[in-house]
Amino acid sequence: MKRIRSRAGRSRQQPRIGAPDRSLTPNAGLAVITELCGRLGVIGALDAAVGSIRQRDRGFGAGELLAGIAAAQLAGEDFLTGLDRQRADAAGQLITPVPGLASTTAAGLARRVTPAQWQAVESGLAVVTGRMLSLLPAERAEALAGGPVTVDLDTTDVEVYGRKKRGVAYNHQGQRVGRPHVAAWAEAEIVLAADLGDGTDDPRATAPGLLRRALACLPAAARAGRVALRGDAGYFAGQLARAAHEEKIAFAIGAKRIAPLWRLLGGIADDAWHDAIEMDNAQVAVAEYCPDWWPANTRLLVRRVLLDPARVSADPRSRRRRTLHPDQRALPFPELGSVGAVYAYSFILTNLDVTAPDKAVAAEHWYRHRTTVENIFRDSKLGAALRHLPSGYPQVNLAWMWGALLAANMAAWLHQLTGTTAGEDILHGHGVRGGKAMIATLRWRLIAVPGRLIRHARHLTLRLPPGYSLLSEVLARLRDLPVPA
Repeated sequence: MKRIRSRAGRSRQQPRIGAPDRSLTPNAGLAVITELCGRLGVIGALDAAVGSIRQRDRGFGAGELLAGIAAAQLAGEDFLTGLDRQRADAAGQLITPVPGLASTTAAGLARRVTPAQWQAVESGLAVVTGRMLSLLPAERAEALAGGPVTVDLDTTDVEVYGRKKRGVAYNHQGQRVGRPHVAAWAEAEIVLAADLGDGTDDPRATAPGLLRRALACLPAAARAGRVALRGDAGYFAGQLARAAHEEKIAFAIGAKRIAPLWRLLGGIADDAWHDAIEMDNAQVAVAEYCPDWWPANTRLLVRRVLLDPARVSADPRSRRRRTLHPDQRALPFPELGSVGAVYAYSFILTNLDVTAPDKAVAAEHWYRHRTTVENIFRDSKLGAALRHLPSGYPQVNLAWMWGALLAANMAAWLHQLTGTTAGEDILHGHGVRGGKAMIATLRWRLIAVPGRLIRHARHLTLRLPPGYSLLSEVLARLRDLPVPA
């Protein structure tokens, strides 16, 4: 046998490639996802909510379809054919949540699901979220559900390239896209309701219905407390504000920078501006403004941020330049630095109590954190596989979207159930710095862990390489939870 001489001058044996070992799997951490699905009854809850999609007694149901797609995406698969790669992993099939699911089977099942059944998926996930909440320590559950509870609404565009794909359209940037529209519970980072539209869909038209569905999917303990809605300027319409008012919840919705709002700035006194929380050079003020058909108790929050003129682009299409006052925006770039203070303005319409300066500043600070739903989009795209829609059939793409959102929910459930808690706080999660781990981090720390499955004395044993203690720790914490009836 040949020997390789190392730098130290010592020789070592050259390895040979042996026969494939079917007891090895590259994704031993899928055992955690299987245990999570079992403890929370994910597949059963989805099947019960959606109903039967089978043509025969045997085969897969809606719960197995979505759990199988979510598990494949958590393992790093980007396309439907990734289900076939997972199926070819003989050892991995013994520990995956849904063994034997093929790509053609998944696509065929997805095309049988009706629009009403897709909305029923939300009810199934609501049952699972309620179970998750019931398994938390009492103090943590009370802190999470006791309020304030925030529902974030937002959309994201998913670009596709197939010319014959249905259910997609060109957006304003000339991209051919599908458009997921999502309502999420911000504090728990859990998706409550979602639709899949195309690049021409206006979210304002469907936002009231989506909000009502999201509120219906909140756990009873969370719905009974203080609930509030956040939305960006894409939802600047009275229908959503009236829907929130009818549901007796607070709202804060971004306002477009229209002429009446610019005129209001002249009536705000200098001493009405107060420093914002955790934002340098930013100030907040309140103005009396209620558009037609909005609830009567609506008020306008205005935030201004002092800018360095050198950091403002000369391009009139620049996002930062569009936030300037129209009088300053029209100035040539060299003259902008000589006009005195240059501010970027943002407007927020809300029915929150902003009568006192500290309340107004706190409301603006809370609204600024609506980026939670954008983190869910980022996790679903970069961690799972919502960065594209793999099929020409809208129903299959809807299943793919729900698989990605279910993967994001699984990461959130796992964080809540297995993070280290002290009272009402989670002290340490599974992320790099002890916070909530994104899906990509979970994959390399917990899921994409090589392992060997062996049978001995009628037991199935999973052997891991040294240094992967997190998998065994998380499994132990999940197995300490009670099994649902």
